[in-house]
Amino acid sequence: MNTPAHLLIGAAVWGRHKSRRVVLAALVGGLLPDLSLYVMAGISLFVLGIPPQIVFDELYFSTLWQTIFAIDNSFILWGLLLALAIRRRAPWAVALSGAAFLHLCLDFPLHHDDGRPHFWPITRWVFESPLSYWDRAHGAVWLAPMEAGLAVAAAVILWQQRLGLAVTVLVAILLMAEFWIVRQWLFIFMAQ
Repeated sequence: MNTPAHLLIGAAVWGRHKSRRVVLAALVGGLLPDLSLYVMAGISLFVLGIPPQIVFDELYFSTLWQTIFAIDNSFILWGLLLALAIRRRAPWAVALSGAAFLHLCLDFPLHHDDGRPHFWPITRWVFESPLSYWDRAHGAVWLAPMEAGLAVAAAVILWQQRLGLAVTVLVAILLMAEFWIVRQWLFIFMAQ
């Protein structure tokens, strides 16, 4: 699933306290499982000048990168953090860890050959789903519009909370980013 959709859905599900702090924590939680990819790919592409083919065909699947992805995409670690947050009755921590855990739940069935070891540190096994949020050969042509629809529903839920202009604008930007990404996948990258 695309990152903007994760942020919107996580905030809509876990940020229902009509509190900006909780919604913002859920937005951060929706981002955290993907953050390492953005940092490592961004540095590789824009600072080190490594070609995209090497970044996404080699580095992405390297032991180092996969180990980092295993840690920040672990059901075990995020589940423990969520349980601890619930036990401590900290709404912002519940929203953050809950949105991160939901991110993993949505990613797990939607990665065909680029999944992550979601059960680290117990195992490094990677589920190879028959579905993919981005690969046309594995259902992206119908999954991408469904994802965009969920992102719209999440944005509407967030807007109905009336959390102020800054949150409203942020939600609109995330929704536009989601539409742009889905458009890129469906009409540019998949058409080639």
